[in-house]
Amino acid sequence: MKRYLNLFDIQKDLKEGTLTCVERDQYHLDNITRKQYLNAFLSVYADEALARASEIDKKIKAGTAGKLAGLVVGLKDVLAYKDHPLQASSKILEGFISQFNATAVQRLLNEDAIIIGRQNCDEFAMGSSSENSAFGPVLNDADNTRVPGGSSGGSAVAVMADMCQVSIGSDTGGSVRQPAAFCGVIGLKPTYSRISRHGLVAYGSSFDCIGIFSKSLKDMEVVLEVIACADDYDSTVSNEPVPGYSNAKDENKKYRIAYIRETIESPALQAEIREAILSKIKTLQSLGHTVEAIDFPLLEYVLPTYYILATAEASSNLSRFDGVRYGYRAKDITDLQSLYMKTRGEGFGKEVQRRILLGNFVLSSSYYDAYYTKAQKVRRLIRDKTKDIFKDYNFIIMPTTPTTAFKLGELTDNPLEMYLADVFSVQANVAGIPGISLPCGNDAKGLPIGIQVIADDFRELELFQFSRVFLGLN
Repeated sequence: MKRYLNLFDIQKDLKEGTLTCVERDQYHLDNITRKQYLNAFLSVYADEALARASEIDKKIKAGTAGKLAGLVVGLKDVLAYKDHPLQASSKILEGFISQFNATAVQRLLNEDAIIIGRQNCDEFAMGSSSENSAFGPVLNDADNTRVPGGSSGGSAVAVMADMCQVSIGSDTGGSVRQPAAFCGVIGLKPTYSRISRHGLVAYGSSFDCIGIFSKSLKDMEVVLEVIACADDYDSTVSNEPVPGYSNAKDENKKYRIAYIRETIESPALQAEIREAILSKIKTLQSLGHTVEAIDFPLLEYVLPTYYILATAEASSNLSRFDGVRYGYRAKDITDLQSLYMKTRGEGFGKEVQRRILLGNFVLSSSYYDAYYTKAQKVRRLIRDKTKDIFKDYNFIIMPTTPTTAFKLGELTDNPLEMYLADVFSVQANVAGIPGISLPCGNDAKGLPIGIQVIADDFRELELFQFSRVFLGLN
């Protein structure tokens, strides 16, 4: 089949009758079957997706098809899709079937997107490598001995390997942008509250964002346009108007761009990533854009602040999984306490247990003020200082990750090193601002490099416009 760059090219051929939704869906299903060893999908809704594609073909002929007709989408296993499994890649939700659609999923369906399946991820979105799933690790399609990043690794690989046109993931501390960088695709984390979290399995509620993977900015724009807006089911979602991202004209303007000196000079940063960023900076400057180094003294506090607060929220959110109402229930229990203890001990993986214990520790009466309260204060400082940068600059650019994709099993025995994989991505989550990871070539081993651009609150439109400038440099 012809290789399509974006949904608009697909829809052009659909309208001209040289392509059908059924053919497009079958193309992705064939790729899923051919590359099932990557372990990107946990469930594939083949018959259902083909039947829906056939119905949408009829709508196209009748002129009644929605905005996303012809778009084949995969869902990370943290998004509710009515009458389909939802497990957050965890044993503790074994056998659970969603009873409703997440708001974002419903909006996709309303505009005639085709849901092709649910995608593997780190358990409860906790991880940076997609090795923590109860269903086994996801493999990187660029090198099957390496991780795809996490936690939305299956979603990134599915787009990378053409198993779907777009994936919907979640980003709590970099879980869309980091795997996007490792897999050479585009990954967007919008402003916190831009997209309703109704139907998203909670990890850290004040950090969680639904995000988008794609190879095309155009596809990302139209999908965000569809799934972002107010929602009565989520009291934290914004009422800020949603711009027409896909219809906006590019502005031929010169941007003011900052880069944080400490991120580029970090000894932990892979030399090839540093060289890629510095090369892009020189090119941007030669085109008349202002690119300047700035200092961000709070950078060293961003990662610990995130892990204190996110684990505290996780320990509260995951307390609802107890084996009483749904999901996995341990056998040979003697009383209620043993039910809780055995179910959680057997149902949660080691990384999830580690984060629950850490969260309970920082929330304990002896340490609440020393850790949790102090971290909340530091979070406010980080947000304020980050937003101060946008008084003088349009964007901040920085590495998405300190290295390219590492080998499977390389960091599993060292949680601290694994957490450091998020060192550059968590700032956008702590500050609540939008960020996008853009592909920027490959290293000497052929592994993708990603560069991150972050902007002020609700500046996704400008982020897309600058991303087009940036990608035009490749």
